[in-house]
Amino acid sequence: MAGHSKWANIKHRKDRQDAKRGKIFTKYIREITVASRMGGPSEADNPRLRAIVAKALTSNLSRDIINRAIQRGAGGGESETVHENTYEGYGVNGVAVLVETMTDNVNRTVSDVRHAFSKCGGNLGTSGSVAYMFTQRGEITFENGDEDKIMEVALEAGADDVITENGNVIVITNAHNFGAVEDALTAAGLKANQAEVTMHAATQADITDVEAAQKIMKLIDMLEDLDDVQNVYSNANFSDEVMEKLES
Repeated sequence: MAGHSKWANIKHRKDRQDAKRGKIFTKYIREITVASRMGGPSEADNPRLRAIVAKALTSNLSRDIINRAIQRGAGGGESETVHENTYEGYGVNGVAVLVETMTDNVNRTVSDVRHAFSKCGGNLGTSGSVAYMFTQRGEITFENGDEDKIMEVALEAGADDVITENGNVIVITNAHNFGAVEDALTAAGLKANQAEVTMHAATQADITDVEAAQKIMKLIDMLEDLDDVQNVYSNANFSDEVMEKLES
């Protein structure tokens, strides 16, 4: 999810549930395999591979499983049949949604994605309809970190910016510099709570209605539960009042 709203925290807790863990790991393995196939097995020379490996390790996917996926990708095989596609659409209240997929059956995937949008009051758009709202960037997040020290190390290593949000210190990088900045922070003894390359929405759609929030969350859940979907991003920004009502 784009941004750092309370919805992101709900999603994070959901991701840790045992019922979801296996599916999440499968998606990581698939993306690691494809990244290795396309850009080579060296994490140092393959920024995409480096980013997804870092994300997988943060979610406690074992290094042995990661290494096997890298080797499988470097050796060819099943990854050659995987197609990568991004779908764009809108949820209720004009919320922009970006869906990244990997699939061996494009017709099945687009049908499933379209069904999720339709069932939740949204609609699948055309290419370019919402992608322009999002920018790829690295985000390295520290909870209750030493802002001055993090800023000093991060900017010296080539980070674009350091911001504070909801008590977190967030280092912003471009996708290419993500690995180098993360390495510099780790070498300085600064351990991040989360590090990933994500899609950031330039503008937020404020959601103050509970019913609309429920529909948007249902749409995101339905999309994330699809086997072919790797990532879902949106520009939804749920108000504190809405989150309190949903959590009560």
